[in-house]
Amino acid sequence: MPKGDLNTKKPIPHSLREMEQYMKERVGLGTSFDLGLRKLKILKKDVHIYYVNGLCDTQYIIKLFQELIEINDNERLSSKCYEIVENRLIHQSVQPVKTIDELVDQVLSGLIAVLVEGEEKALIVDVRSYPGRQPQEPDTEKVVRGSRDGYVENIIVNTALTRRRIRDERLRFEMFKAGERSKMDISIAYIEDVANPDLINTIRKEISNIKIDGLSMADKAVEEFVVKQGYNPYPMVRYTERADVGATHLLEGHVLIFVDTSPSVIITPTTYFHHVQHAEEYRQSAAVGTFVRWVRFLGILASIFLIPLWYLCVQQPSLLPDRIAFIGPNEQTHIPILIQILIADLGLEFLRIAAIHTPTPLSTAMGLIAAVMIGQIAIDVGLFVPEVILYISVAAIGTFSTPSYELSVANKLVRLSLLIIVAVFGVPGLVIGSTLYVILLARLKSLNTPYLWPLIPFSPMAFLQILIRRSVPGSVVRPSIVQPRNKFKQPLKE
Repeated sequence: MPKGDLNTKKPIPHSLREMEQYMKERVGLGTSFDLGLRKLKILKKDVHIYYVNGLCDTQYIIKLFQELIEINDNERLSSKCYEIVENRLIHQSVQPVKTIDELVDQVLSGLIAVLVEGEEKALIVDVRSYPGRQPQEPDTEKVVRGSRDGYVENIIVNTALTRRRIRDERLRFEMFKAGERSKMDISIAYIEDVANPDLINTIRKEISNIKIDGLSMADKAVEEFVVKQGYNPYPMVRYTERADVGATHLLEGHVLIFVDTSPSVIITPTTYFHHVQHAEEYRQSAAVGTFVRWVRFLGILASIFLIPLWYLCVQQPSLLPDRIAFIGPNEQTHIPILIQILIADLGLEFLRIAAIHTPTPLSTAMGLIAAVMIGQIAIDVGLFVPEVILYISVAAIGTFSTPSYELSVANKLVRLSLLIIVAVFGVPGLVIGSTLYVILLARLKSLNTPYLWPLIPFSPMAFLQILIRRSVPGSVVRPSIVQPRNKFKQPLKE
């Protein structure tokens, strides 16, 4: 057996010395400073406790040690030392394990293992206390009205935030481990009598089949195994950091995937229109929510089609009616308009990337420099005509108004592709490019779910709910695209 392979089903040995030697040779006891061993003498029998510093709550462990040490004062010598120790472990989560790999996995996950001399079982106590932040509102999904708690990097906290919103006995959280070395905790969440069993089994199978040494990129790595996206730029799952959004999708029949160390939860399956909705629409009245949604739709359309349409009008001014014939550059420049658009668009991408890497106190100064100095000076020296900056800025605002970051980047790639096609082929290029764009989206499927539903295939009632935000009392039926077992959200009126 290779020395680095810990995936062994060997039983826990009777001898604690043999177990200690194994931990030294194979796991790094005595070499890794954070892996510790505490030895106690209980009723004249050796008791060993293994732990990892930094992942355990020290106060819990001290309290457990106090209880174990008091056994010597309150109990007579007995052959049932294991049962007495188990009874004195005052914790709600105590589980026996019989194999070495289970013991090692649990210890390295932040639990402690209690071994009693002469026993082939170890007692695992959950005293985990992972370092991390408290639940707070996600920066990418802010709302004017609504809860201010969001998912964090701790999977236990995340499932608790969800359970707090859905106190149904049929809510299920199934736990998996993936990654031969990372042994990442992954949980799938669903409501048993609502979610489609075929969808649950598909996701369960895909996660179980993950064979890799580690998943350090957490949810994104899991997504690529589950949906097999390849080089398709469009997001096939939806990410959310809001617990209320996750709970809403569970109630609709979706399946959620929680990955430890990630504050984002994966929602499956999703369509294109799942990515263009935002929690703010449901925190306002139905009329206001509908208005906000339409404005957002206009912004998304502008982020894709505004620049290609404007450039087409620059190429062929005869396409414009007399009333809007002013559209187009009013100044001449030595640099072709297409090159100006590409430079300006890539320049905005530079600024976005720079904003990510710039410390927060300096980001405002960087934005002022970019907007006031670079933009204006570029116009003054003749690098850009003012109209290019105007329309690129409007398209960028449309990009930023897209709720899904992944969708906004994919739309930007489509915009650049359409721009190049229009530059080469003119009007036929715009028509053919837009048609191919819709066909490519219509051919996509996320876990056997049509990506453009309810537009393609067309579902009138479902599409109406995309256009108009219905009030909660009016939303009686769950979306049919997830094929829920129970399609009604509330009892039908008699």
